[in-house]
Amino acid sequence: MLKKTALVTGSGARIGKGIAMRLAEDGFNVVVNGSKDEAACQSVVSEIEANGGSAHVCMADIGQRSDIDRLIDSTHKHFGPVHVLVNNAAIRPSAPFLDEDMAVWDKVMDVNFHSAVWLARGLLPDMIQANWGRIIHFTGMNAQKGYVGKTAVSVSKHALWGLTKSLCVEHGRDGVTCNMISPGTFPGDDVVIDSGGSFEQLRLGNPSGRLGKSRDIAGLVSYLCSDDGGFMSGQMLQVNGGVVTQV
Repeated sequence: MLKKTALVTGSGARIGKGIAMRLAEDGFNVVVNGSKDEAACQSVVSEIEANGGSAHVCMADIGQRSDIDRLIDSTHKHFGPVHVLVNNAAIRPSAPFLDEDMAVWDKVMDVNFHSAVWLARGLLPDMIQANWGRIIHFTGMNAQKGYVGKTAVSVSKHALWGLTKSLCVEHGRDGVTCNMISPGTFPGDDVVIDSGGSFEQLRLGNPSGRLGKSRDIAGLVSYLCSDDGGFMSGQMLQVNGGVVTQV
């Protein structure tokens, strides 16, 4: 039986790395992607291969259409058709709305939203052909609510939510699901939370008594990318330890 392939953007560290590692454990070929730190991405691949998995690095700036085309081509040449697309990479620059450089605004939209459109258009034919596919997008609690200094980020993520729902409706009968995950506070698995610091205050205010770990997201992605997750589609899935948000 042909192994399925997963492409995870922004998978050189933190949540993206956790997802890549988990999907490799689940038996997927994994394409690890980053835009700058090739050594970190290669380290993820080496770790996957050391555990008996199969992975490949393709560095690309997903905010550039030409890089997206190269990423898709490299993935197809190395592993063949793609069955899982996880759009994890994002940028979150800060600026007051009236002062924001429109070139920065355009870059945010390209990285956070247009990349997902370009990748979906390039990879959906693989999923339709297989009658099986999974597309997963990411947002965040603050982006859902809207917050000072990050209007472009919030707008890009709301556009991505619209894409999530539309792809769910349009391609559900092709065996493709599309969902969005909204993580809460995930400081990074190796971050030490200092007493009295901002992360400590967030931890104390979380109903679970802790902050997020990459495994919390990776486990959900694993489920969504399984056959058991085939009836879950078009959903905004909150992973925040019980912090209530108003969307």
